[in-house]
Amino acid sequence: MSDQVLDPGGRAQSPPGRAPGGAARPAGDPAFHGRARELKALREDIARAGLDTLSGRKSARARVLLIAGGPGSGRTALAEEFARQVADDYPDGVLRARLTRPGGRTVPTARTARDLLAALGTSGAPGSDEEELTAALRKALSGRRFVLLLDDAADPEQVHALIPDEHDCLVLATSEGPLTGVPDVRPCALGGLDTAAAVEVLAHHAGGRTRFTVDPVAARSLVEECAGRPAALVLAGGWLASRPKASVADLARRLHALPPGEEHAQGLRALARAFRLVHEELPPPAHRMLRLLVLAPAGCVDAHIASALAGCSVTAAQGTLDLFAAQGLLRSAEGPRHGLPEYAVPGCLAPFLVALLQDRDKPSEVLLARARMLERTVRQLQACRATAEPVDSPARKRLAGLPKALRFPTREAAAEWLDSRLPMLLAAAVLAVEDGELDTQARRLVSALVRALIAHRGEEAAAPELYPLHELVLGVVVRRDLKLEQAAALLNLADLDTRAGRPRTALARYRRALDAARSAGDPLLTVRALESLGGTYQELEDWERAADWYGRALSVRLARNEPAEQARLYGRLGAVHCYAGSWGEAMRNWRAAAAGYRRMRDDRGHARALGEMARVQEYAGRPEESLRTCEEALSCAMRAGDRRLQAALQMRMADTLDRLGDPAAARIRRGAADRLLSDTPGVAYEIRSSLPKD
Repeated sequence: MSDQVLDPGGRAQSPPGRAPGGAARPAGDPAFHGRARELKALREDIARAGLDTLSGRKSARARVLLIAGGPGSGRTALAEEFARQVADDYPDGVLRARLTRPGGRTVPTARTARDLLAALGTSGAPGSDEEELTAALRKALSGRRFVLLLDDAADPEQVHALIPDEHDCLVLATSEGPLTGVPDVRPCALGGLDTAAAVEVLAHHAGGRTRFTVDPVAARSLVEECAGRPAALVLAGGWLASRPKASVADLARRLHALPPGEEHAQGLRALARAFRLVHEELPPPAHRMLRLLVLAPAGCVDAHIASALAGCSVTAAQGTLDLFAAQGLLRSAEGPRHGLPEYAVPGCLAPFLVALLQDRDKPSEVLLARARMLERTVRQLQACRATAEPVDSPARKRLAGLPKALRFPTREAAAEWLDSRLPMLLAAAVLAVEDGELDTQARRLVSALVRALIAHRGEEAAAPELYPLHELVLGVVVRRDLKLEQAAALLNLADLDTRAGRPRTALARYRRALDAARSAGDPLLTVRALESLGGTYQELEDWERAADWYGRALSVRLARNEPAEQARLYGRLGAVHCYAGSWGEAMRNWRAAAAGYRRMRDDRGHARALGEMARVQEYAGRPEESLRTCEEALSCAMRAGDRRLQAALQMRMADTLDRLGDPAAARIRRGAADRLLSDTPGVAYEIRSSLPKD
């Protein structure tokens, strides 16, 4: 999030992944004032010949413009205004990403690229690294005309990795200083606003021009005290708005009387004084809440987070947040249509809030506040997940016992809340895990977030977000040396690697999971790891190793006396040996599977196992035996009432009869299969009539 989020209009900015096109502000919007010279310079910089053009080549990459300014200088507001003005030249819209969070933490480039891909309606494969995601982003932007607004870049590498290979796109970056590592870019350096524009900002936030019109000298003096800094002007205007009888001259005198602090050397004197004045005159109960808001992940705050941090009611927290927003200490942010309003902590004020928190609150009190916030977030996620469950499910019954403020009216409202709060929730999980002091709450938070994502999006669609969450859990359980949880996290990650087409990475994780499960003495996770190793080697067509691992898993199932699992694993072994061309081993295992299903009186499973036995017999060159086995399988399928399986077996028998030179009988079998399928819509079981690959 940019240090300059508290812009002259206090305007909400769309977080990454929301509103890819961005809504253009109408002409004449009073939220932006001044900067005509800078806007003209930026337009001229687009048309300026770059190094590629001067050398006679067409630029292969997007043009990069840079707006540089210190905290509270209005760099984000200028970038948004310029993006609005050039919107007609870039019809695909504006993509936004913040590269630094409040407090100075940079956002990983992989996270930014994934958010931008989500805004474009696509996603990278789960577990993709930075290079893969940025390549996917460049591909998605190819042939399109976007403005890519990269707010608050901390270093040139963040910007360089995201520049599209598309000359019809425009990259608009903001930063505190020049990005010397980005080629062919000149910074548009920002100072303070001119007096006329600064007075307009003050009047807009103070609620009218009257006080400034009647005392223009005091207005100019106030602008000087604020050094023309938009963020300081917003705070000053908010102070005046809350005191209708106060004069502009009185505010200027009070700011001037404040002693200079350490911020003077950092060029933040005006902003620091304005913040100090507003903060000191807040009602005493609000002081502590304001300090604690800097703990909010990604700087995103609503009444639930504020009430949990401060230990007060949601209603009281909402009233205090409204007060902060009116004073310019928070800005309104885009949130869900249902539920409580969302606010953002201005990045330019975060250092002051951190200093106050460290000076006035004990570490134990801060830790307790963070624990309350994580617990509240967990309960919200549990309510979000429960809303997606069936009405008569235990989760929905537990949901009825939660306070009304934590419940969601509909599944759609819960899904909308989850989507809008996802950047904050992911940031909360990262911070909780990296901190290391609240590992139990961190694990509960990640678990609740994983379940909510799966409930609302499904495992396949949620996989890109699940992967980093499982990695977070793995970090916690490794730190705590929790072997059982290590095995589970590694298995989850390996499953996602397998689906993403990274079998070698999956194999390494399955082996680590197997070691952890054995150390924990958990047979279920052990056998799951063994089976997963067998399945991965099967995907790699390494039949020998696949059979070996399936055999080890079968040994565990035999020792635990689990007939159903034994029959299933015998079937997997039979399939692997069939692929390998080991007909004898394949027959032995399918026969064992059929026997297991028969003992369990599972007619459907028995029929399918016999059908596979018939397939192997045919591959082995014994069609008469195959035909007899198919007859037996058909009888089992009829007892099971599985018409599709009956049709598949009839078709297999028809193919076998053709090979045996009996086309008339084959036609009868195919006719029977057609009648079965005409009464049973849907696809029949797969019928392979050719030899499997070696």
